[in-house]
Amino acid sequence: MEKPRTRFAPSPTGFMHIGNLRSAIFGYLLVKHDGGDFLLRIEDTDQTRKVEGAVEFIYNTCKLCGLEFDEGPLNGGPYGPYTQSERLDIYKKYAHELVEKGEAYYCFCTEERLDKLRKLAEDNKMAFMYDGHCKRLSKEEVEAKLKAGVPYVIRQKMPKEGTSTYEDLVYGKITVENRILEDQILLKSDGYPTYNFANVIDDHLMHITHVARGNEYVMSTPKYNLLYDAFGWERPIYVHLPMVLGADGQKLSKRNGDASFMDLYHDGYLPEAIVNYLALLGWSPENNEEIFTLEELVKVFDPKRISKSPATYDVKKLNWVNAHYMKKLDIDALYKITYPHLKEAYDLSNKSDEWIKELIRIYQNHISYGKEIVDVTDLFFKEHIEITGECKEFMEQEGVTNTIQVFEHEMEAITDWTIENINQAIMNTKEKANVKGKMLYMPIRIQITGQMHGPELPDTIHLLGKETVLARLQKKA
Repeated sequence: MEKPRTRFAPSPTGFMHIGNLRSAIFGYLLVKHDGGDFLLRIEDTDQTRKVEGAVEFIYNTCKLCGLEFDEGPLNGGPYGPYTQSERLDIYKKYAHELVEKGEAYYCFCTEERLDKLRKLAEDNKMAFMYDGHCKRLSKEEVEAKLKAGVPYVIRQKMPKEGTSTYEDLVYGKITVENRILEDQILLKSDGYPTYNFANVIDDHLMHITHVARGNEYVMSTPKYNLLYDAFGWERPIYVHLPMVLGADGQKLSKRNGDASFMDLYHDGYLPEAIVNYLALLGWSPENNEEIFTLEELVKVFDPKRISKSPATYDVKKLNWVNAHYMKKLDIDALYKITYPHLKEAYDLSNKSDEWIKELIRIYQNHISYGKEIVDVTDLFFKEHIEITGECKEFMEQEGVTNTIQVFEHEMEAITDWTIENINQAIMNTKEKANVKGKMLYMPIRIQITGQMHGPELPDTIHLLGKETVLARLQKKA
């Protein structure tokens, strides 16, 4: 059996959005499961959208996620160059070969003529489709126009009757009527290939066996297959991935404000958690497990378990997966992804490194991602806290004021500010105020933090410091 090979083929237009990264992950898992090769190919035939440094950015993103390329623009390989703008002569050669075979033709139609056809289609409320005008030119007419230097594109000659069928690993047998296939442009007048044409040429020359891409290409795949057939080349195995939708039901996109990988990374999400979550978007393992390392995913990945239905990008689920990984971090790793956010949000100049690390430690099980530390720790950085809503209602219960007063006296009596002594003060309050459970801990927590829930109460009190705690205990609601 031929060694499996697939490619991740993004355009160098900047940040890698979540849907794009998910395609890379699925392609990687698909071939690595069978010990195959994973390539990076840069599809930059649309030079107007190219962003400087985007190739390095793609490499860095994939490296952070553990997706190492066996071949690509930065590390080379036997089938380079791996950047399409460096392969123009190759596309030109194959486009002209198709013309010679009678599978493609020169099209000299001006933009004005095409605009008229578009307007006509619009007026008739029909989808625009090129009418094949230049396909009917005689050999002599074509030669005369070429000799006169009339600009041209090369179009693929599509069959107009019957159907085209292919097998997809996810969707099964797909059949498309040939009459809806337009004579697509293969080579533009500037010598650059179209996306569809360059894809086929490169996939064949780079020995790509599996093509994993979004299911928006399901209906246009026969165009690709007709090119393979025209050259007499073997078709690859197609794996069309279900679309990823946002919470609003729309396709994920940067334009809709959806997060890119780097947005998430800078907010303190862990790459391994993002990969884990994205692998579960439109795919499920045989059992109900949801936490996987990349190595484990490679072992269990089965493309037959990819869903046909769209997947919904759910931030809550991503947070749940990421929180699982956060809980396992040692304090230094946790510090690394939370400290920058604390430093940006608050004045830490009067806080020791030890104090900051302790703050981060006690909130480890209370945050889903690095930046969230800012929201949950604001009570440590403001002079006054407000007690509102449900907290205020709770504090209006009988006996609460007495509990607060007893605890205040216990706090005043502490000379050595340790967690052990704070804990003892809580136990003393339990006895002296004759309260326990929720009626002991909740009034103290609300009065001091303005919240009903949080880390261990003695830890919170210890970090706030005696002066702050007493000031909050003495403040009347």
